[in-house]
Amino acid sequence: MAIRTRRPTGAVPWPLILLEGGEKAGKSWAAAELSASDKVGQTYWIDLNEGAADEYGAIPGARYLVVEHNGTWADILGQVAEIRQEAARAAAAGEPPVVLVIDSMTAEWDLLKDWAANRAKGSRSNQQRLQRDPNAEVQIPMNLWNDATARHRRLMTMLMTFPGIVVMTARGKEVASLDSSGRPVEGSKDYKVEGHKNLAFDASVWVRLSRDHPPIVVGARSVHAGIKPGVDKPQPMPDFTLERLIFDALKCDPSAANVRDMTEMKPGAESPDLDNLSEAAKRLLGEAEDAANVEALRLVWTATGPLAKAGEITPAEADYVRQRIAQLQQQMGAESNGAAA
Repeated sequence: MAIRTRRPTGAVPWPLILLEGGEKAGKSWAAAELSASDKVGQTYWIDLNEGAADEYGAIPGARYLVVEHNGTWADILGQVAEIRQEAARAAAAGEPPVVLVIDSMTAEWDLLKDWAANRAKGSRSNQQRLQRDPNAEVQIPMNLWNDATARHRRLMTMLMTFPGIVVMTARGKEVASLDSSGRPVEGSKDYKVEGHKNLAFDASVWVRLSRDHPPIVVGARSVHAGIKPGVDKPQPMPDFTLERLIFDALKCDPSAANVRDMTEMKPGAESPDLDNLSEAAKRLLGEAEDAANVEALRLVWTATGPLAKAGEITPAEADYVRQRIAQLQQQMGAESNGAAA
């Protein structure tokens, strides 16, 4: 096999910005303010348990659209996929960049944690534990945490390769430091961003907002505004706006920017790309993965047959949904062939 190489382009990629900080620090305000810039195109706002989207539409010049969703993971992910396609169209047409705001990624991870907990409640061992004590702690096994992380990773891959600007908000605060045994260390504090543990790693720019000090650029993957870990201290930005950060500090040029070049890793058993599934298959898959009990899975399983016969989903999609249901049943502690009865 020959070595395949190319030269780096040196182009500034589209930014994936993490805005985090304490309560009422101005995270959502900064995102809404960006939509008023004449350097950006249409802004889409996905509100997840924050409730700021409607009110902040009154900010002078704000011109974003609130994305409607039903609160399920499948619908939220589907809306992100649709916006990503629109952003690609706008970029190809030479229009100002589309902006996607997700407010907040703290709520996104809370949703996935609750999803894992609801699935865990359906397992045989947890059902027996709850029968003995309705107030008993539900134990979430590692395979369910892995499934939740896989869902988060699918979303993050879409955001990291978004052909436009993405702004993610998250809550951040000081918490008690813990020792190696998990006990609080008296008088010691750590700062924690509330969300998936890799959220700050995946962002290309990390900004901390506070009511007590000017905005701080904690880290930036940038040739023009990079911060050397262990050498440079986080940089205060008293005149911070997202417009200045993106176009002045990072020197993002919409005419030359590109998405991050990330080749999807293929371990050999990956799920079909959600972007390429039919709407009916997406709905079935979402219903299956949101199911908290085996009976609900049976109903989803039963629906695949008529839809496949009617041509609304392909035989391959029906097989995939059935395989996924079998996996979910096994994870819930049920017999994998129970749904086929």
